[in-house]
Amino acid sequence: MSSVRCVALCRFFFQGDQTIKALDHVDLEIDEREFVCLSGPSGSGKTTLLNAIGGLDKPTSGEVWVAGKRIDTLGKSELANMRLHQIGFVFQAYNLIPVLTARENIEFVMQVQGVDPEQRRRRSMSILGEVGMDDMEDRRPAQLSGGQQQRVAVARAIVSKPAMVLADEPTANLDSVTAEHLMDLFVRLNETHDTTFVISTHDQRVMSYARRLIGMVDGRIVTDEAH
Repeated sequence: MSSVRCVALCRFFFQGDQTIKALDHVDLEIDEREFVCLSGPSGSGKTTLLNAIGGLDKPTSGEVWVAGKRIDTLGKSELANMRLHQIGFVFQAYNLIPVLTARENIEFVMQVQGVDPEQRRRRSMSILGEVGMDDMEDRRPAQLSGGQQQRVAVARAIVSKPAMVLADEPTANLDSVTAEHLMDLFVRLNETHDTTFVISTHDQRVMSYARRLIGMVDGRIVTDEAH
């Protein structure tokens, strides 16, 4: 079954009399449990495509389907519910809540989902162990390095067991060793949790991990290769 399907997807931005085609009639299908990297220079449309797939941005035209359901026609509350239960996000800027500890940041999504406190703690501690952060559960983001914050962000993205994780330039702020550890973690989670991963990047280190590499230029898919 397809995890993602985009049909003639367009996202245009208008500046005066100029039209910027961030996505220009993109057709794309991603199967469940795939490990896909979107590559291309800045402005190629990678992030815009991720945002459309994640329901964070409405396309100008075309269709977006996630897990067999068309999402580009959904209202805000339906989109929020879909994201809460089906999609994990990993952002370049981490987006951790400064006043919460690592464990509390990870538990936040489950709290919104209504998971009981005992189960939240059990699952958060288990996932902290998976990402190698189980001895830092009580540290706040300011007390963590960039790589450690990114690991907490990854743990938060996957703790609720989403069907798909969308990661936007996840290694951009990381040194090469930390980036390698993060990508090893993504691969392991893809294999052990059967989670679909879609990662945008222009980092050659990240591309080397892709099982499928999709190249974008000027809002269009120009290459699509199995690795």
